[in-house]
Amino acid sequence: MPNNAEIVPDSEHRGLVARLPQLPRDLAQLARFDRPIGWWLLFWPCAWGLWLAGQGFQWTLLAWFMLGSIAMRGAGCVYNDIVDADLDRKVARTAVRPVASGRVSKKAAWLWLITLSLIGLIVLLQIRWEAQLVALGSLSMVAAYPFMKRITWWPQAWLGLVFTWGVLVGWVTIRSDNLDALAALYAGAVLWVIGFDTIYALQDREDDALVGIRSSALRLGNGVKGGVTLFYLGAVALWALAFWLLRADWIALLTLIPVAGHLLWQVTTLNADDPANPLERFRSNRMAGALMAAACFVVGNAGG
Repeated sequence: MPNNAEIVPDSEHRGLVARLPQLPRDLAQLARFDRPIGWWLLFWPCAWGLWLAGQGFQWTLLAWFMLGSIAMRGAGCVYNDIVDADLDRKVARTAVRPVASGRVSKKAAWLWLITLSLIGLIVLLQIRWEAQLVALGSLSMVAAYPFMKRITWWPQAWLGLVFTWGVLVGWVTIRSDNLDALAALYAGAVLWVIGFDTIYALQDREDDALVGIRSSALRLGNGVKGGVTLFYLGAVALWALAFWLLRADWIALLTLIPVAGHLLWQVTTLNADDPANPLERFRSNRMAGALMAAACFVVGNAGG
């Protein structure tokens, strides 16, 4: 097991969050405001669906989606910490989380969850009713997610279904046709999440095994790098299919080269024995999401 000096901290107390008084700082940490990578990973699939739908930049909608991503990612983290408090206390990286450590009571956490959810509701009211129904369709899956690590070796697959739901919301906010292309885009996004969250889970493999938490990183064992490679290959193949179904033009597929190259870099440089390496590769998916968003915009808004 890695010693305490090698454990990558769950919250790093940087920037504005580090300057807040204790209670606001704990609430900010509970919603992971100190770790913006999460809302970027939730936001980019929204942008993919919105931009591939082909109605230009849609800056106002993008801003609403970003606010919704910050609020709902925060709400999901609060809910997850309430449910997982007992497990978090047994894992070195998560034992200092506000609920697990007792700095924030579960009652206060529930109130914070409701507040963040109300912000999400305001965002929901900004999109057309068809997209509202699609967005609401994810709630039951979100509620079930924290329990998946107890019953399946592949909670990352469930996270993929939930975390990329914004692809569907973004698309349906603009249009309701070409559902075959949308399905391929969404399926590829799910594989992308399974890949990067398997990388993330490498940090906790030994602790997870001790306390009985299941993950794809444990299930794959020594084959993690090969498994992540297959997930990423599948993601790129499905994104290529989505582009082809929308615009049968080989030139459109060239837009995937940057994101494919970035994912290739992740797997070729992944080192599970270096505690910092998996977290760095995981966080780099903010760039992968941006590169995929650019590809979606080009393909969705190309003339012809």
